[in-house]
Amino acid sequence: MSRLLGIAAIQMAPVPFDREATLKKIESVVAQMNATLSWVDLFCFPELVLDALTPFVPRGEKKLQPETIPGVTTDRLCALAARHHKWLIPGSISESDGSAIYNTAVVISPTGQIVARYRKMFPWHPLEICTPGDSFCVFDVPEVGRIGLCICYDMWFPEVARTLAWMGAEVILHPSLTATSDRSQELIISQANAIFNQCYFIDVNATGPYGGGRSILVDPDGRVLQQADQHETILTEILDLDRVTRARELGTLGLSQTWKALRDNPVYFPPYTEGISASAMVRALGPMRYPDSLSPNNNAAPSTSHQDS
Repeated sequence: MSRLLGIAAIQMAPVPFDREATLKKIESVVAQMNATLSWVDLFCFPELVLDALTPFVPRGEKKLQPETIPGVTTDRLCALAARHHKWLIPGSISESDGSAIYNTAVVISPTGQIVARYRKMFPWHPLEICTPGDSFCVFDVPEVGRIGLCICYDMWFPEVARTLAWMGAEVILHPSLTATSDRSQELIISQANAIFNQCYFIDVNATGPYGGGRSILVDPDGRVLQQADQHETILTEILDLDRVTRARELGTLGLSQTWKALRDNPVYFPPYTEGISASAMVRALGPMRYPDSLSPNNNAAPSTSHQDS
């Protein structure tokens, strides 16, 4: 018997600056899907959909307040998951923890329990102002398999997906909020992450005024199962996690057994053993900041003596 997981990737637009209306929209989607496609086991929504805002809101304009987790919003989502007996990854929310604010996704089980929490490790600095998380996230769906979780800009760092797969993830869920022109690159990165790690990669983007859509589902051989347009839509798919086992055992398309090669050929990787900052190229880069202009004179990196002082 194959290890099957029914998923629904919900490409939706939040109701701007109205968390209550967005929550009602999420509740309606889950209820309708459960009534029509009861085989769906897991719902995944876009990044920051619960904040009903975009990271690009200019300074001084209205923003929603961060919340604690657990809190009012997650309690309501836990009740939703329990009511329909479904796995729920409701995108992410701005989480308040002491003086820090994190971009956090939670995993809610069909019994309504928060079984995992992931804080985005790579906020889109310098524009996204939040504290980076420091822990990877995987969770198990009993009798099916292991799922990994990362958020938006994390996908640009191959080490994140690699580590999740190394931890046993067979499916990587990736809530996203991308409205910029690099969405085309992210479609390629989604395929690359699936190919490099021989796993499913499920990239769920927001749409509407704060997201560019084009969510994408990729299988362990790198084939695009589905790709959305830019309108609101729900991508449903039955994932067979035995295909992950097959790809890792027999190779991508029956050809390249990359995980076994990594195991059997102990290669020395300087970026990981010596650290990123050991690179002269990296040390020569300027500070993390958004360019004030495109003029080299206005954006030149500080001199070495200034940096070392």
